[in-house]
Amino acid sequence: MLDAGVLSPIVPYGADQTLFVVVDRRDEATEIRIERSDLDATIGELVAGCFNDPVKVISFNTLEHWMKDISSDVAGEIRARCDLYGIELPDYLSDFIESHS
Repeated sequence: MLDAGVLSPIVPYGADQTLFVVVDRRDEATEIRIERSDLDATIGELVAGCFNDPVKVISFNTLEHWMKDISSDVAGEIRARCDLYGIELPDYLSDFIESHS
């Protein structure tokens, strides 16, 4: 439990923030949403296997009040990074990449 006055490392400080939410499927019946404030770190965590079965990635801005499904952009970036680093696309991301390419 967080104490009053202690900032969570996930919740950004300030009113104008763009946040990234990864919808991750735990099993057939359960999906969770994991919020991040850094797109580059989010993509790195996807490639590193920090998610079970990512379904989509959504960005939204707290001040401008917009939301966008950026799953296709993230899938393209993951594919580009794998090509750049000469690594094979991880199996756990194959469904995500196929459904958003």
